[in-house]
Amino acid sequence: MISVGICIGAFLLIIIIHWVYNWRNPRCNGKLPPGSMGWPLLGETIQFFAPNTSSDIAPFVKDRMQRYGPIFRTSVVGRPVIVSTDPDLNYFIFQQEGQLFQSWYPDTFTEIFGRQNVGSLHGFMYKYLKNMVLNLFGPESLKKMMPEVEEAAKNKLKRWSGQTSVEMKEATANMIFDLTAKKLISYDSENSSENLRESFVAFIQGLISFPIDIPGTAYHKCLQGRKKAMKMLKTLLEERRAKPRKEQSDFFDYVLEELQRKDTILTEAIALDLMFVLLFASFETTSLAITLATKFLHDHPLALKELTEEHEAIIRRRENPASGLTWKEYKSMKFTFQVINETVRLANIVPAIFRKALRDVNFKGYTIPAGWAIMVCPPAVHLNPAKYQDPLEFNPWRWEGVELNGASRNFMAFGGGMRFCVGTDFTKVQMAVFLHSLVTKYRWETIQGGDTLRTPGLQFPNGYHIRLSEKDEKIQ
Repeated sequence: MISVGICIGAFLLIIIIHWVYNWRNPRCNGKLPPGSMGWPLLGETIQFFAPNTSSDIAPFVKDRMQRYGPIFRTSVVGRPVIVSTDPDLNYFIFQQEGQLFQSWYPDTFTEIFGRQNVGSLHGFMYKYLKNMVLNLFGPESLKKMMPEVEEAAKNKLKRWSGQTSVEMKEATANMIFDLTAKKLISYDSENSSENLRESFVAFIQGLISFPIDIPGTAYHKCLQGRKKAMKMLKTLLEERRAKPRKEQSDFFDYVLEELQRKDTILTEAIALDLMFVLLFASFETTSLAITLATKFLHDHPLALKELTEEHEAIIRRRENPASGLTWKEYKSMKFTFQVINETVRLANIVPAIFRKALRDVNFKGYTIPAGWAIMVCPPAVHLNPAKYQDPLEFNPWRWEGVELNGASRNFMAFGGGMRFCVGTDFTKVQMAVFLHSLVTKYRWETIQGGDTLRTPGLQFPNGYHIRLSEKDEKIQ
């Protein structure tokens, strides 16, 4: 019996060793990029989700870049992943969307954003939804929306100037959420019985967290926040169906019309996931960018001076100085766009963009196996000293004379390829209009938490407090 037990134990040990060996040394019809697959099943998940407390590239990526080079392999939440910090490979991946690669996100992300979310859809369905969104965020719609954006900025700034302090991230998030929710679903936070944004706050706090769905964890709170927000959206959908409007007044009306068409390919699940993603993406990321721009400008007086002069010149050229911004004036803001480009380069609001290889792909001597995930890492490109001199420094003049009509090898703040963010113009309009209203009428100072903003990465930092006053007043 003892000998039989020893044989069984030895056999199990051999199986385990063989399994561990295969885990650490995946099969490949070629040469895999260097790297480590970490522990079986767990991989390097814990290291991947470790918080970044610096303004530099996340330690998980930076340490492995130094050890293995710009392209390396790892394993996260049980999935083999190729991480690319190589601008050429990133550009190649974006250009081969739908041919060699397709959009993909870990199961934890699809659980958070919805299994029918626009990022998980492909081909004709993705193009169909993209065209729907452009109906809201396209240039012609933004031209009509600009007066509302400016009015919202003016009203909020006026209110903030009467307060002893303003926490910029929270304040701008509220401002943009109110505007976006109104355009999307006619939501009015002041007259609604439910606080829709509270659900998104809970959702955001666990967005980049270790994926354990246990009560008390950030990830569990994130899923609960999504559940509550989706329940509110579904209730609203049912109310609209029961009492349809005669004319379109928001994006939800447009979505309802699409759902009611006999030949529609839109489903209720896809429509609700789309509304959820739009509400999240349109305000939370933009508020972070505005907060960082405000801090950068305060910390760099020469940049603030040039930006202020540009916007004051716009007002001086008007026949009526009190008239609102025009689309032509917006398009003339050269230095403003330089400030925006530099802010989003440093902010790295999207720290990772995921794709999946549809078949074996050979690149620079390495093979990316079919079915493997690829993580494009924008911060590693945006903070590369070989591409950007003093990459951690805020320097909007580095963009002087640079025309950006989309993504490039060295700039992918809004993604790239056919999945280039359709809300890019909306973000830029909101940032430019807010900065116009801010620098032409107000001065501000940091009064608390000026060093709490950390980039890069989707961290949504709070703690940056300022005091505002109108320019004909002194800051007390």
